[in-house]
Amino acid sequence: MTPLDWSQCPSVESIPGKVSGAWVFKDTRLPVATVFDNLEAGLTVDEVMEEFAVTREQINAVLHFAANSSLWVFGR
Repeated sequence: MTPLDWSQCPSVESIPGKVSGAWVFKDTRLPVATVFDNLEAGLTVDEVMEEFAVTREQINAVLHFAANSSLWVFGR
């Protein structure tokens, strides 16, 4: 699978020297991958929001971006 081009998602940023350049939610140090890892591990969106102080809007933005990017990657 081709990795997502997060540079096209306005809700995230990657800054060299900030969390080793990982893609994080804008103005935070929370890596986007942390949300996906925890959702895959079985946490609900509400649990992720509570655990990591991220908003539903932030989570929805990256989920929407990933879903739309995946559809494009797989040619749907």
